[in-house]
Amino acid sequence: MEKTETLCQQWNAVCGQLQQELGDSLAIRWLTKFVPTRLENNQLHLMAPSPCIKELIKKNYGHQILSLFQLQNPAITDVKFGLKSSGCNTKTVSMTSRIPPAAEQTSVPAQSVQQNETTQPSAVTPQCVAQKIVDADGEVVSSYLDPSHTFDSFVVGPSNAFAYNAAKRIAEEKDISFNPLYLHSSVGLGKTHLMHAIAWRIQDMHPGKSVLYLSAEQFFHRFVKAIRTHSTENFRNLFRSVDVLMIDDVQFIFGKKTTQEEFFHTFNALISNGKKIILSADSAPADLAGIEERLKTRIAQGLVVDIHPTCYDLRFGILKDKVTQKGLTVPHDVLDFLAKRVTSNIRELEGALNRIIAHSQWMGSQINLETVHRILKDVLRINERVVHITDIQRMTADFYGLSVADLKSTRRERRIARPRQLAMYMAKQMTTLSVPDIAAHFGRDHTTIMHAVKQIEILLERDHKLGQDMQTLMYRLKEGDNE
Repeated sequence: MEKTETLCQQWNAVCGQLQQELGDSLAIRWLTKFVPTRLENNQLHLMAPSPCIKELIKKNYGHQILSLFQLQNPAITDVKFGLKSSGCNTKTVSMTSRIPPAAEQTSVPAQSVQQNETTQPSAVTPQCVAQKIVDADGEVVSSYLDPSHTFDSFVVGPSNAFAYNAAKRIAEEKDISFNPLYLHSSVGLGKTHLMHAIAWRIQDMHPGKSVLYLSAEQFFHRFVKAIRTHSTENFRNLFRSVDVLMIDDVQFIFGKKTTQEEFFHTFNALISNGKKIILSADSAPADLAGIEERLKTRIAQGLVVDIHPTCYDLRFGILKDKVTQKGLTVPHDVLDFLAKRVTSNIRELEGALNRIIAHSQWMGSQINLETVHRILKDVLRINERVVHITDIQRMTADFYGLSVADLKSTRRERRIARPRQLAMYMAKQMTTLSVPDIAAHFGRDHTTIMHAVKQIEILLERDHKLGQDMQTLMYRLKEGDNE
């Protein structure tokens, strides 16, 4: 078992690197409160000061911490997050040379505060939540908000422009045009970022309004607790008294009959009193499992907004923005490579960039395509199958019940023309072929390909079914699924 002093030295180095990547942020202050206790069976045990901070850091920075620790000690295969015991006397990491004292810290909205259902207000960092809303027992209710998740830091592209504008409008306007606002997308496409941005903007422009932001899981657990402690009336009064109710990943409420019933009545009470409701989920209301028709109808009366899969231009823009924020220089061909290869979601894209930068700074290596292939082989799956345009044509044809000959034909029926355009679009996104090369594979000229790409980008903003089809096809193509 490795000595605690050595682990602390390694953790100190990891925190120093994280500060370079994250800046002078609240996350760094929380990280310095963690204590590495032992390395056992190649698993590093890292103790957190509270449950809420443990989950926050594990969810948002766990992979990054593991990667940086592996640079210090390649034997580490996993990081296990635990909680400090009340009698723990292990020293926390000293970062006084790198982190300014509290009086010099950059200010963030004054009403924010970090929470957990079991955390008392006195133990909470008052800079991480939309507003300090407490229940009848004095416990803070609102969930963590990331200070970096603002409208200014959200990179806008064709796939998310409507969602961005809708969220900004709802946050800033006094009068309610649409209620509720319902954002939905696959994981890692920015809906949580927009939820946090809305909360920060409402707090900034309308400081008198009470904003309650939490996950569906927290809503569910609080309701269960209210039933168990015979305090459902307090639960109702709390949730129905706020000006803005925001629930993330609301799909987890549905399917639970009693919780959904309570949510429905809370929903109705807030709508009737002219209060704002903002929800996010992983699917459109019509596609949610277990949702009652009456609630589905109520949600549909508001504004339902889909965030579509990222396009190459958006991914490249996000990478450029992150590099600029860090004050670094990364070669264009590396950013281009990442934007083309890491297409699953934005979180994985940013994580890949962070790993490259960290390796370069810690190991003194140049950032080029050769090192990127080596560092990110687990993410990029260097051994994964390469998607060829013939694969795209064949799988698209099979998916829509057509033949490849149909896609290459001059027939213009909608049932053929739309899949043909989608195949052209995916060829542009998933291969390194030039537009003229793609055109040659379809027996067209380059202007036809450019028109198809533009047409699909426009359709993806309003055609949810087309977006789902494309996600399914892209997943099958990457995984080599020929079924």
